[in-house]
Amino acid sequence: MLTLPPSVKIYLARGVTDMRKSYDGLCHAVRSVLEADPFSGHIFGFSNRGRNRVKLLVWDHGGFWLFCRRLEKGTFDWPGEDSGPRLEMTSRELLALLEGLDLSSARWRKRYERPVCAAPP
Repeated sequence: MLTLPPSVKIYLARGVTDMRKSYDGLCHAVRSVLEADPFSGHIFGFSNRGRNRVKLLVWDHGGFWLFCRRLEKGTFDWPGEDSGPRLEMTSRELLALLEGLDLSSARWRKRYERPVCAAPP
């Protein structure tokens, strides 16, 4: 199970990305397409036109991690470009997407979520 602290956000680039891009190309896409800081420690996801490849980019303690997954059969239910350049999701939604769940037809049951505490002044 993929568990991340609530402070880590996950952003997916809607639509397609050239999967020939590596660290520097994806960092540029984070800045220009997602309008975010690639050094923030958040997770940024990209997919190809065939929706059978995914890359996740994250900055961690002086270096980037680049996670790649290629499906031998089937596709990911990757979001299209219909409503903005990026989609923010939770870690459980990302795990469900990577496991093959169609998030548009999924119905999440209510669960307790601890409220986020405001930082002391």
